[in-house]
Amino acid sequence: MTILHQVLQDLRAGRWNAAHDLVQKDGSMLGAWLHGILHLQEGDLEDAENWYDRANRHFRSRGTLEEELALFETALAQHPTP
Repeated sequence: MTILHQVLQDLRAGRWNAAHDLVQKDGSMLGAWLHGILHLQEGDLEDAENWYDRANRHFRSRGTLEEELALFETALAQHPTP
């Protein structure tokens, strides 16, 4: 299981602090996007927008939290795991 898979598992289980601590260890674009999603879930829109920018994602045209998670999971599944 990759770090990002574990972050998703923690997020879905409501372990936000664990997910946030772990996502900071991933420097990829996908990691930045997921970091933004975590801040979106938390309601911290300023930090979420910052992380979306780092991920080269359009924050203002994003979907709902569930839509973003579904898009992220699709992107993660298409990304080769190390």
